[in-house]
Amino acid sequence: MKKIVFTDLDGTLLDPITYSYNQSLNAVNLLQTKEIPLIFCSAKTRAEQEAYRRELEIRDPFIVENGGAIFIPENYFSFPFDFHKVTPGYTIIQLGTPYEQIREVLKRIERETGITIKGFGDMNVEEIAKDSGLSLEFAALAKQREYDETFKLEGDKTRQILALNKIKEAGLSYTHGGRYYDAMKGNDKGKATRILTRLFGQEFGEVQTIGIGDSQNDLPMLAAVDIPVLVQKPNKLWEEIDLTTIRKVPGVGPEGWRKIIEELAGA
Repeated sequence: MKKIVFTDLDGTLLDPITYSYNQSLNAVNLLQTKEIPLIFCSAKTRAEQEAYRRELEIRDPFIVENGGAIFIPENYFSFPFDFHKVTPGYTIIQLGTPYEQIREVLKRIERETGITIKGFGDMNVEEIAKDSGLSLEFAALAKQREYDETFKLEGDKTRQILALNKIKEAGLSYTHGGRYYDAMKGNDKGKATRILTRLFGQEFGEVQTIGIGDSQNDLPMLAAVDIPVLVQKPNKLWEEIDLTTIRKVPGVGPEGWRKIIEELAGA
């Protein structure tokens, strides 16, 4: 049986404060030694994920912007499959709505309500770096959005709730991953995970999927895998997730990630 690992990045494989993968590195190397595919499934953009993929020498497919699209490296699977787009190096399965359309809806809501919806599209690289704790390099990569908009709401709680309700009324959905909200339409981590699982099943026969996350935002992915796993948040607690099969591993972010990979992949 071929094992496949799907993972969130921020607060999971990456440290929740420093964004470092140092604590995860040995476990990443273990997966590569055992030829177990490692699928990033994150709110991060293609540009951000590509940077980590280059550094970690990962060549497997990846899921961007909360399930906005699946990027499959050229000639990765040995059979033809349905897709929407081809760019240099990738075949792309798109689930989400183009970024510009998401921005248009948010700007309309902002005009109609007077509520400030401050997205990455409204911020320069320096502002994003200062606000998020990202380096200038990664702040620039985070601005290269294709399928959702990362934003924060300004104003009191009542006005924030009004804005979120307006976003849903406009046909968008949103997630809250900790620092920011993400607005999108059609993006689905769970659907993207299931699509890739079917493709891996076609390639390898029987597969066993492992999903690792840290927050409510990861629930669609975790619900789509055979072994869903939660790592601890910085307060040493686990997110409250309504999933009976969830496994809770001790260890904040990459510390817990390493433990569960060594347990499940080392066997």
